[in-house]
Amino acid sequence: MAKKVKLNRIKEILARDDKKQTWLAEQIGKSRVVVTNYVNNNTQPSLDTLFQIAKALKVNPKDLINS
Repeated sequence: MAKKVKLNRIKEILARDDKKQTWLAEQIGKSRVVVTNYVNNNTQPSLDTLFQIAKALKVNPKDLINS
């Protein structure tokens, strides 16, 4: 059976918009390491941080949540 890969919307949107994790970290006031952990699904951002990320990426917060 194939391993199910968990997609990360933050990673997808950063790639789509040709933005770097460092840029996002600066926008939301977090370290690059923290943002890398969000992008790699090692940790999940708080609801407040999720809204900050959505604002920085100019997307609806719902767009960052996988169903």
